[in-house]
Amino acid sequence: MPHLVPFLKAGRFFYRKLCIAAYVLSGVIIFFSLPLVPFILDVMWPLNQSRPVISPYPGYYFVDTREYFFKIFWHSIISWEIIFTAVVAHDCLLMTYVEHICSMFTMVGLDYESLFSNCDKAMEITNNYKEICRKKVVLLVHAHKEALRLVELLENTFSIPFAIQMLLAIIGMSVTLLQITQQNDIIKSCRYTLYVVGQLIHLFWFSFEGQKLIDHSLQMSDKIYNSSWYEVSASSQKLIILVMMRSTRPSVLSAGKIFIFSLESFTTALQTSMSYFTVLATV
Repeated sequence: MPHLVPFLKAGRFFYRKLCIAAYVLSGVIIFFSLPLVPFILDVMWPLNQSRPVISPYPGYYFVDTREYFFKIFWHSIISWEIIFTAVVAHDCLLMTYVEHICSMFTMVGLDYESLFSNCDKAMEITNNYKEICRKKVVLLVHAHKEALRLVELLENTFSIPFAIQMLLAIIGMSVTLLQITQQNDIIKSCRYTLYVVGQLIHLFWFSFEGQKLIDHSLQMSDKIYNSSWYEVSASSQKLIILVMMRSTRPSVLSAGKIFIFSLESFTTALQTSMSYFTVLATV
């Protein structure tokens, strides 16, 4: 269907862009390149003594860090790539589900808009006009109910993981901002900054997908209202009115049934992180 093409393109965009940005650029090229800076400087601008080694991440291997640096370095890359793979797979799976549900809302809404023109064409062939429209309305009601069921299933499945991620993200950003302000090492400050930026991007994508789900669920009532719903029988109108009433309540994704993902809540999360950062900085 032509109206589903934007969602197919959006899904392909998310798969490619999110995987490349989160997995390759942020995880491997940038973050893990910083520990190599002292070795590069020793080659380009050598000093009388070797520069201090920067560990890929705080860890104790009970060996000489400089002597076994590259083994530790590759172990860190492989370990974090496994973690990044799990995170990216989780995010791509979620975004695929959201895009699928949004396409269902769009499909049902457009079918409501074109319902009565199709019924007019059917009326030219058969006189059973009201019965044909009633069957189509029933099918669309079931399709809308199925979309709502998928939203509920998605919410129940991801609500607790979202709550854990939100808690870790807000606390992590607050503590990291505090470390940046207290850090004199430029390289470490850059690493902490990259971490904060990565968390912001991660949180923004969740909020963006939540906002998209809200918008598409609310558009249902507008699409039905703009159609010729008043031309059908009274029994069909009752079904349509029930769908319109339900469509006035947005379908949402939440973290622990408390934090609703939207662009507005994204700014709220940033304000909360900054508040915690301010409290930690004054202690």
